[in-house]
Amino acid sequence: MFKQVRNILFDLDGTLLDTAPDMAHAINLVRHEYGMVPLDYYQIRPFVSLGAAAMINVGFNITNTDPEFEIIRQKFLDKYSENIFCKTQFFDGMEVVLDTLEKHALHWGIVTNKPAWLTTPLMEKTQLSNRAGCIISGDTLTVTKPNPEPLLYACKLLNCSPADAVYIGDAKRDIEAGQNAEMPTILAGYGYIETDTVVDDWNATATIHAPVDILSLLNIL
Repeated sequence: MFKQVRNILFDLDGTLLDTAPDMAHAINLVRHEYGMVPLDYYQIRPFVSLGAAAMINVGFNITNTDPEFEIIRQKFLDKYSENIFCKTQFFDGMEVVLDTLEKHALHWGIVTNKPAWLTTPLMEKTQLSNRAGCIISGDTLTVTKPNPEPLLYACKLLNCSPADAVYIGDAKRDIEAGQNAEMPTILAGYGYIETDTVVDDWNATATIHAPVDILSLLNIL
């Protein structure tokens, strides 16, 4: 199925970049302000791909109905913005994947729910701004994943049909977005997924356990 794919779309956090160390650090900086002890990194990691609300929930055990939620959320985002590229790096092998895709004249892009004011500096720090065929952030449109529109818009920018593309992500909403867009999906099993999650129920087209597995699926090793 993937051998004919010429357009590869990536989720950002937990798929393309390992941003969890910096996001976990930001949560713990805010906890410190509130006189709380830091949480273990591995307690935070599985929630990174689920967005700020999930991070606040695991860090402070509150939901968006709590009167303190928005205050804490803004503190977290500010701390994260200030420390956005301290320990963030490509997942092992991902740079080789991108180089190989470009070598074979395959197009690739990014579709993330992360807002542009956070996505853009990451793209600049990793020197991907001018390499990606498209970068769709969480506020590029008025809807976000699992709505299919961000993926469909990415296809429009890449001048391809959903059937000629594949979406790679590590969260359930990534797979749902791809399915809603009638696009093949690849689950990044190396990403931010809780160990007891039954990912088979997500019905991704394929699952990988390392970035280089992408090249095997595309038959371009």
